[in-house]
Amino acid sequence: MKHKSKNKKSTSTNTPKRHYATKLSKFKAFLIDNFMLLMPIMYVVFYLIMGSRADFAEHKLYGWIAIFVPLVIVQTIFFYKDGQTPGYKAYSLKLIDEGTGKIPNLGIIFFRNLCAILSFFSIFGWIMMFFRKDHKALHDLLSNTAVIQL
Repeated sequence: MKHKSKNKKSTSTNTPKRHYATKLSKFKAFLIDNFMLLMPIMYVVFYLIMGSRADFAEHKLYGWIAIFVPLVIVQTIFFYKDGQTPGYKAYSLKLIDEGTGKIPNLGIIFFRNLCAILSFFSIFGWIMMFFRKDHKALHDLLSNTAVIQL
């Protein structure tokens, strides 16, 4: 009788129960991060680096590179520090490594942030989270990360 209960315990502890973030909380965090991180970077690029929005329009590729490189760096720093960006903190979300349950290493975070840009431009990468129970987007699947609710 005792032997059977031990087996039940060992199988339940092998797979940790995760409280994955909802689509709505991830979207709200995304909006906050856009206003707190992306918009200031865009302002600096439009008016201080490029000179005007008209100059940005003429040199879009350079302009978008000048926006996304610092954005990826800033987000990587935030995630590496404590697994949260300002938007994630506002909604008690945290980025974790799916395998360890801890904050991912710097390389994984950087890779995830690069993949997030690809997910954004392909649109498919973001839409897929609406069809998954764990609400993971393509960049989470590729980097084996998850966004959890604290």
